[in-house]
Amino acid sequence: MTTKYDIVLLGHYTKDTIISAAGKRVVDGGAFNYGANAAARMGLKTAAVTRLAEEDSGFLDGLRDLGVDVYATYTPSSTCLTLEYPSADPDDRVLYVSSTAGPFTLGEVEGLSAEVMLIGASIRGEVPKEVIAAAESRVKLLALDVQGFIRVEDGGRLVYAPWPEQGEILSMVDVLKTDAVEAEFITGEKDMFRAAKILAGFGPREVVLTHRSGIVLYTDGTYLETQFKPSKLIGRSGRGDTCIASYVSKRLSASPGEALVWSAALTSLKLEAEGPFKRPIEEVEELIRREYS
Repeated sequence: MTTKYDIVLLGHYTKDTIISAAGKRVVDGGAFNYGANAAARMGLKTAAVTRLAEEDSGFLDGLRDLGVDVYATYTPSSTCLTLEYPSADPDDRVLYVSSTAGPFTLGEVEGLSAEVMLIGASIRGEVPKEVIAAAESRVKLLALDVQGFIRVEDGGRLVYAPWPEQGEILSMVDVLKTDAVEAEFITGEKDMFRAAKILAGFGPREVVLTHRSGIVLYTDGTYLETQFKPSKLIGRSGRGDTCIASYVSKRLSASPGEALVWSAALTSLKLEAEGPFKRPIEEVEELIRREYS
């Protein structure tokens, strides 16, 4: 039996130790977590597929309370990351990994179909190519964040490395998320606009590129751009995850330009606090009226 959703978010839970000028804290992370919070609060029928240690699973009740269907595989250990922010620049960070929850399997996506699936991995190997291919056949839109495919572990630190399956996997993707640093690594192009166009040449119809100030969108030969407008910058971790999840969620009912503005506004509110977006959706609408009209 197949269960149909508006959006399915697939990715590891991450136990994140965040170190910044504000101090050291441990938070529940993972792209699927940030994304499911945004999508469910937007009223979408949402599923989250993840892997984690059972001892870390308590926070999943919060997603279930939002109406999210959670499909969790329990593993000996969770994916544990340390994120260091050495400066005030939100794009300047160093990541370390001490354990992982292992790769997803075909069985974990069987029986699920959706308008859109968003794959948000943390490290290469988390989502194998065959799982992506199986997901593509079950959704209308396949969205993917490039970060978990160019990051590899090197002596405990996460570093970027060439991606041998890049062309093959990107040819299956409809909406690609990257940030400015990742885009430059893949394309060799410092100019964000040119980098986005190069990435689209691999197959994605829409490229969503985040940077410290906002978002560049390349679609159908056209560039669109908007800014983040938080009143204060506190919750840097999960920025990109929230951005792409809110973009593809809105994209199901709106044009690329409308989805871009919605994503920027919702992400701005997320940036004002640690953790996932948990604000009333009316506040997103008000911010758009006030700052993006």
